[in-house]
Amino acid sequence: MNEVVDLLPDDFFEAGLRADALCGLTADPKWLPPKWFYDDRGSELFEQITVLPEYYPTRAEREILADRAAEIAVVSKAETLVELGAGSADKTQLLLDALRDSGSLHTFVPVDVSTGALRGAVASTAAGYPGLKIVAVAADFETHLGDVAQLTGAGRRLVAFLGGTIGNLLPEQRATFLQTLRSTLHPGDTVLLGTDLVKSPDVLVPAYDDAAGVTAEFNKNVLHVLNRELKADFDVDAFTHLAVWDAEHEWIEMRLRSSVDQLVRIELLGLEVTFARGEEMRTEISAKFRREGVAAEMAAAGFELGEWWTDSAGRFGLSLSSAV
Repeated sequence: MNEVVDLLPDDFFEAGLRADALCGLTADPKWLPPKWFYDDRGSELFEQITVLPEYYPTRAEREILADRAAEIAVVSKAETLVELGAGSADKTQLLLDALRDSGSLHTFVPVDVSTGALRGAVASTAAGYPGLKIVAVAADFETHLGDVAQLTGAGRRLVAFLGGTIGNLLPEQRATFLQTLRSTLHPGDTVLLGTDLVKSPDVLVPAYDDAAGVTAEFNKNVLHVLNRELKADFDVDAFTHLAVWDAEHEWIEMRLRSSVDQLVRIELLGLEVTFARGEEMRTEISAKFRREGVAAEMAAAGFELGEWWTDSAGRFGLSLSSAV
């Protein structure tokens, strides 16, 4: 029986948004986490971003999967595929095909915070893969990994964390996440990790500041979310989008810059926040990686990096590491 298991507390979104907004808007410098981009409109905008000519990661990762999925299936010997941040699971088809064709796959566990996306994933996957057991889990991958592991059953597992999403975590958050993930796995289980690679800012910056302005609208969407959900009065047009390459940390920062001196009221927090003209608020980091850095971070968490692949242009890396 295919199902959606909901591990999220009833107030998950409301409580999380309030806590993040209070913490980030009272910090110096101000920040907001990128997960609040993704209401329905934000998700729609991100889908548009993935097909923009400047935004290469989605195409590059798909190229690697198309070339290497069969090899991944043979090496992993996975009976259960767990995908973190699965969304509608569209990008997973290449892996599912390869694992099915290898004869090992019997269970698919897509994990996402959106129950709507998961229901769609269950319906489409069930139609395309008759006989496959699907256990979709509504969960936050930073807090519910142990609970997810309890739902995966016995047998060898492959955990896919694709799209470069791990780059949205700060280094200390990545370390905690990877250590927690390792604690839920058995020796021989594998992790397929997508990482965007360090390259020229001439390539990186346009990927986060496209000519059509879609990423700018996506960045500003977080203000619409705060206005709607927390009864704030952000003047969205009084902020401009920035994408900046931080060479020291080797990551892209997306920021919103206030174009005027302004006072913002967040009614449901009982909070007033001032922005000076020119003040910038960070809304996302997107870390870029090198192979040796990925291997070191995986090793520190109890994994051994075994396979490393890039797309033909060397822009994106996909690694397969084993729990040791």
